[in-house]
Amino acid sequence: MNQKNLLEVDWSKIPAPTDDGAAAHLEGMTLPPVSLIATDDTSVRLSALPGRTVVFAYPRTGEPGKISIVDDWDMIPGARGCTPQTCAFRDLFAELKAAGAAHVFGLSTQSNAYQAEMAARLHLPFPVLSDEKLALTSALDLPTMEVAGLTLIKRLALIIDNGRITHVFYPVFPPDRNAGDVLAWLKENPV
Repeated sequence: MNQKNLLEVDWSKIPAPTDDGAAAHLEGMTLPPVSLIATDDTSVRLSALPGRTVVFAYPRTGEPGKISIVDDWDMIPGARGCTPQTCAFRDLFAELKAAGAAHVFGLSTQSNAYQAEMAARLHLPFPVLSDEKLALTSALDLPTMEVAGLTLIKRLALIIDNGRITHVFYPVFPPDRNAGDVLAWLKENPV
């Protein structure tokens, strides 16, 4: 499948993920002291960040004109939509900050080099974290899926206050509305 336009998606033709309970344990958890490399070449330890942090996780972003990792990527519930989700967080970044998010990060298991290219191409105002070695994914037991021999994080968003998860958005569908849902929650739940 050739990915011509990663932003134009007819969500009515894409299967929605169901709540499999795989994120039910996350709310209230304290983050482990795991450091992840970010697209701004810093090392980030989410557990040590003061204030409110928003982390949105996704399986993997695609590249325009490149082949999907599997032919039926769009038919895997929750797989399609990483680029629209990321762009929505980009577009609402200033509003998320104004609503109390001290930090905003994307998160996937893709390599930092891959993510750095994507962050530059999409003009992201926030860093994306690479959990390529699955350190945070394993420590938190994040919901995952296996596709083409790769372990990918299922789409979710976390609100973290001073190193503790206070709210979880899971499952997320459609992905391009996730940032708006997070923004609404931040406004309704000020720090």
